[in-house]
Amino acid sequence: MGKLIWLASFPKSGNTWLRAFLHNYLTDPATPHPINRLTDLTTGESGAALYHRHDPRPASAYTAADAARLRPRVHHDLMGNDPERVFVKTHNPAITLHGTPLITPEVTDRAVYLLRDPRDIAISYAAHVGITLDAMIALLADDRAVSGGNDHKILEFIGSWSRHVASWTSNPHPKLLVLRYEDLLADPTDAFTDIIRFLGATPDPARLQRAISFSSFATLSRQEYTTGFAERPAQAKTPFFRTGTSAQWRTLLTNTQRRRIERDHAVQMRRFDYM
Repeated sequence: MGKLIWLASFPKSGNTWLRAFLHNYLTDPATPHPINRLTDLTTGESGAALYHRHDPRPASAYTAADAARLRPRVHHDLMGNDPERVFVKTHNPAITLHGTPLITPEVTDRAVYLLRDPRDIAISYAAHVGITLDAMIALLADDRAVSGGNDHKILEFIGSWSRHVASWTSNPHPKLLVLRYEDLLADPTDAFTDIIRFLGATPDPARLQRAISFSSFATLSRQEYTTGFAERPAQAKTPFFRTGTSAQWRTLLTNTQRRRIERDHAVQMRRFDYM
């Protein structure tokens, strides 16, 4: 049974891009890997069906304490997906909730944590879930923020952007790779090379460039336009692959909105050179 390799991030920080790259690199297809098959090599840990084995009630009936109690069992189950390694996407912070770690240590091999400028997250996430920018800016600062809690997805604790980032990055570890979304954009070859090396392999240059091309924003956006994307919420106001750029906040946020985000998250923004 393979231990879990976490692909962790606050929502709208590039996790789907990372998953697409891994599929294209590890399978080395002749054409881009379909975006609606990103579960071929990666899985989530919040899908309600995963929990029904241990509690058959509708997932909307689970309390936060129920979800905490069940989560380690599901994480153990996920180890059976592959004999060597299991890539698991999560938006959970690395904290303990109701006496249970949200990231189960005994089944964990390593983790890649991807972070992004919260000023850009506010714009992307607001469009993703169909709420106003001001409402999203408030949500980014809410230590009690959650998602899910319905019959398709169990309650997933997210918390504030600052708490999320601190939970994953405050204690550096050889089995943790921390990357900024902006650095993946600026030099994808260097950043994705780091990822492959972190996973214990020597990157093949031609294969690496092909995987980067096959997981580029233009390619992913074109696939969504052609086939749709199953992970796009029904209430989203824009395509899932919306712009794929950084520093949108310079033109799309008001000075008041920008200052509020910078005030709310100054400590972590300074740590990662966003201020």
